[in-house]
Amino acid sequence: MRRLFLLTLLFSPAAAAELPDEVPFYAVSLVGSPYKLGGDSPETGLDCSGFVGHVFRTTLGLALPRDSRAISESARPLSDDELRPGDLVFFNTLDRAYSHVGIYLGERRFVHAASSRTGSVVVSRMDEQYWQSRYEGGRRVALPDAPPQD
Repeated sequence: MRRLFLLTLLFSPAAAAELPDEVPFYAVSLVGSPYKLGGDSPETGLDCSGFVGHVFRTTLGLALPRDSRAISESARPLSDDELRPGDLVFFNTLDRAYSHVGIYLGERRFVHAASSRTGSVVVSRMDEQYWQSRYEGGRRVALPDAPPQD
């Protein structure tokens, strides 16, 4: 029940009509999953890139690179006004570009696997001073073309 409430509270589907709803819905369903450096499973723990990779693999069958920098290089840059739920947002948290990644939810919120801040998957606001000062930009993962319908 708690996760259904979070899904309703945190994600507005009207804002993402052109993107698959599965990405942000599933990402939010993982709130509370434990953090683990190098982790890519909600059962054993997730780090930021493992979380993003797990969400895209589970919802869309897409295999993303394993680290946040490589993910950033494989996705198309966006201006802030182009960001839609399901897009990726990147931050410099380790004194190197694109060292942290999360999934944008809309209304300046994102879901991510946070290590020192909470030790779990959480939703944060991009306008919090910590994240605002480290924001590197948003990017969109290219979706494969849909197979032709018979």
